[in-house]
Amino acid sequence: MSGEDAPAEQQQQNAVDQKQETKPAEEPKAEPPKTESAPAAAADAAADADATASPAATTAEKVPEEDTFTYRALVLTGYGGYDKVKLQVKKGKPVLKAGEVLVRVKACGLNFADLMARQGLYDRLPSPPVTPGMECSGVVEAVGEEVTDRKVGDKVMVLSRFGLWQEVAAVPATHTFLIPEGMSFEEAAALPVNYITAYMMLFDFGNLRPNQSVLVHAAAGGVGIAATQLCSTVKDVTVFGTASASKHETISQGGVTHPIDYRTKDYVEEVRKISPKGMDIILDPLGGSDTHKAYNLLKPMGKLITYGASNMLAGQKKNLLAVAKNWYHQFSIHTLSLIQGNKSVCGFHLGYLDGETELITQAMSTILDLYKQGKVKPRIDSTWHLEQVGDAMRKMQERNNIGKVILNTEPMPEEEKKEEPKKDDKKKDDKKKDDKKKDDGKKEEKKDDKKKEEPKKEEKKEEEKKEEPSKEEK
Repeated sequence: MSGEDAPAEQQQQNAVDQKQETKPAEEPKAEPPKTESAPAAAADAAADADATASPAATTAEKVPEEDTFTYRALVLTGYGGYDKVKLQVKKGKPVLKAGEVLVRVKACGLNFADLMARQGLYDRLPSPPVTPGMECSGVVEAVGEEVTDRKVGDKVMVLSRFGLWQEVAAVPATHTFLIPEGMSFEEAAALPVNYITAYMMLFDFGNLRPNQSVLVHAAAGGVGIAATQLCSTVKDVTVFGTASASKHETISQGGVTHPIDYRTKDYVEEVRKISPKGMDIILDPLGGSDTHKAYNLLKPMGKLITYGASNMLAGQKKNLLAVAKNWYHQFSIHTLSLIQGNKSVCGFHLGYLDGETELITQAMSTILDLYKQGKVKPRIDSTWHLEQVGDAMRKMQERNNIGKVILNTEPMPEEEKKEEPKKDDKKKDDKKKDDKKKDDGKKEEKKDDKKKEEPKKEEKKEEEKKEEPSKEEK
């Protein structure tokens, strides 16, 4: 309002006020007398007060519900042994951002990168305290704003950098994939990391074609089994797979043409015996000196895809000697050597592709189609409760698994909890027995050595006796 309009408006306002002053004398006559009793009036007043206060009361009720929401999570509390991953209870429901969904986790996958992360050897995991876990499966429990292709109740598998070893997880909807009909939660948790890794190495980098040969290290592990199955989808592919002898029957049934016991034989020599020219594709998760061997094993036009450095992992805690040895033998090559050798070297790290949503989605779509056709199927080695994560990691780190190791979020039954100390005691007893056997074996060896030495001593004495007369003659 401008200053010039003020006087005119003021006069109008005064006129209105004068009219209002003449009305009150007449209005009481028109008003009907109030017949409301005091109790009724009080009741109405109370109802009005309740209506006014209801939104605040509802909010007050919701706050405690949010605050009392709890869920269990595995937390890496520091770098070191198996005991550094602890089961904790977190409070407060995860808040969804736009584009996210809340997943009630049913099963989680254990990967070799998780073992390296526990020792501080995996740079894609934030510093402790932090919840590990790169893959899981579960049910969508809530949907955030801007999410249009997921709904509450959807069964999904999830791929993420970390944070999935817990009962609920808030994740971008674009990092979830619908579970096909007939696939279990355990299989779904076993699929994302291993199969995407194997698929992209073999087909995006390797350009796998019929009648080619592939060397798969750790052929009984998650990636190894995935790679072998994917090789079987291409005609006449020969697969060489390294694994301990006890696993050869299983990996042979799974599609490995030539299993090699890397513990007792030189895999390079074994490959050369069967394929003197070498390999078309080599998948190398080992690093160090094995990468040098792999490069030398390639045929002309061969491809080496390196995707790990598991040789650095030796024992529960970080082994500085193993790390130093691996770095000392780090593979490097001049581009001129690549040109002259007609070979290629590729590096793959799924953890650094977390922003490549379209690329990952395309790979997963193809893999799920192959699953529906019955051409690939995750192999589950064992399932463990969150409380047993230490045992699960030990089994994988000691290379005792054939297939995927899975963590189950269902609380451990009380009966099993009671049995755990007995199992621990049994393990200790077994270890003592093994140590005693080793000690007894060493004692027996010493006895045998002494027995072997006895005849030698006797022979020596006999020789000395024979020499005595000759000395006297002199």
